[in-house]
Amino acid sequence: MVAALAEAPASPVTVVMVATAEQLTAVVDAALEGDVEHQLWIVMSTVGPDAVRRDGARLESAGAWLVDAPVTGGVTGARAARLRIFAAGHEDDLTAARSVLEALGTPATVGASLGAGQAVKVINQLLCSVHLVAAAEAVALAEGLGLDAAAVLDLVGAGAGASWMLGDRGSRMLAEPEEVSSTVGIFVKDSGLVASAAESVGIDLPVLIAARDRFALAAERGWGSADDSQVVQTYR
Repeated sequence: MVAALAEAPASPVTVVMVATAEQLTAVVDAALEGDVEHQLWIVMSTVGPDAVRRDGARLESAGAWLVDAPVTGGVTGARAARLRIFAAGHEDDLTAARSVLEALGTPATVGASLGAGQAVKVINQLLCSVHLVAAAEAVALAEGLGLDAAAVLDLVGAGAGASWMLGDRGSRMLAEPEEVSSTVGIFVKDSGLVASAAESVGIDLPVLIAARDRFALAAERGWGSADDSQVVQTYR
C-alpha cells in the first residue's frame, strides 16, 4: 500500500489510519515522493504528539495541510460512524476537514496546534489501559473465588464499580471472541505512548506502568494478536 501511494491519483483529502508512528512516517515518506501541495491530510491514528508534529511539519513544508484527529470508539464505533474524534489544527484546516470527520463520527476541537489531539488520546488510552486490566483482574478474582463470573459482571456492572471497559470487554474475557475488536499488541503500543508522554513531563504513573507491564506479559505469552480482552489470560 505504501509503495503504491506515490503512484495513486492525487486526492484533495488523505485520511491516514495506521497503527504505529513508524507506519505514519512510511506513508509520509511515500507521499513526499510525489506532490502533496494543497492536499488536506487527516491523521486519525494513535501515534503520540511527537510523531504527528514531526511528520506534520514535513507535510506542511511540502505545501500540505494537516489535521491531528485520533479517534476512540473501536470497530463498533467505526462501523456505525459513531467515533469520537479529538481534532486539532489550524482553524481553516479543521473547517476543511469537518465534513469528512462528521461522516465518521463526532468531532470535538481540542486545540489549535498539532499534537493536541494526540495528547487527549494519550489520556484516553491511559484510562482505557488501566480500566481494561482492572476488568481482567476483577474477572480473574471472581473466578478464583469460585463465583459465577458472568453473574458478577452483571451485578457490579450496575453499580459504582462499572466502567465502559468492564461492560464491553468483561463478557469477552469469559470466552475468547471470534472477532478481534482491538489487539493486545495495540495496548502494548498505546500504553507505551502514555508512559512516554508522562515521562516527558515528569509525571509518575505507577498504575499505568503496571497495566503496561501486564499487556507486555500477555504479548510475551503469545497473545499479542489476540483480542485485547485476552489480557485476562495472564491471570489464569
